[in-house]
Amino acid sequence: MIRVLVVDDQELMRVGFRMVLDASDGIEVTGEAGNGEEAVRLAEELAPDVVLMDVRMPVLDGVEATRRIVAAAGSRVLVMTTFDLDEYVYSALQAGASGFLLKDTPPDDLISALRSVAGGDAVVSPAVTRRLLDRFVGTGAIAPRDESALEALTEREREVLVHVAKGLSNTEIAGELFLSEATVKTHVGRILTKLDLRDRVQAVVLAYETGLARPGS
Repeated sequence: MIRVLVVDDQELMRVGFRMVLDASDGIEVTGEAGNGEEAVRLAEELAPDVVLMDVRMPVLDGVEATRRIVAAAGSRVLVMTTFDLDEYVYSALQAGASGFLLKDTPPDDLISALRSVAGGDAVVSPAVTRRLLDRFVGTGAIAPRDESALEALTEREREVLVHVAKGLSNTEIAGELFLSEATVKTHVGRILTKLDLRDRVQAVVLAYETGLARPGS
């Protein structure tokens, strides 16, 4: 059973999400919150598998709530937004969210995304994340990090990370670098482990923060 905490400052949205989730096999809504502060408290109290998180809320926004929940409760966070190029979404991914969906996502896709996040996957493609980062590089939204964060990587792993940041799949990276797909998968796994990252989306974020990847590259 996947236990979900629904967080949105609009009661009508919470009711709608609950109706969709309660009608799905293997998913249980364990609680609801109307702001980020309440979400943090309930996440610690209920320990849900996934927090379905709105980003624009009063009292405490979804970005800071995501940061606190990921750090303290260990729950995975799936962010919901009304438009895809949302600065809050980038900040939420940076804070540890496992991806994002638009609020008008069809119910079947929402259920599939929740199952993926609960299983440890990211649900937004690196290509979409790259669009977000391209949009906000130079605005001050993206905090630069020293490239020393990448010191643990081999030259080949750096090369693979650059291609991940371009939004390429393992199959596409294999074709670009003349490697087997299994070898690329191994490299990606080592990159995530060495850099203590949860998924490919966070790898894309780090590649931009360190300057390894740049807009339009």
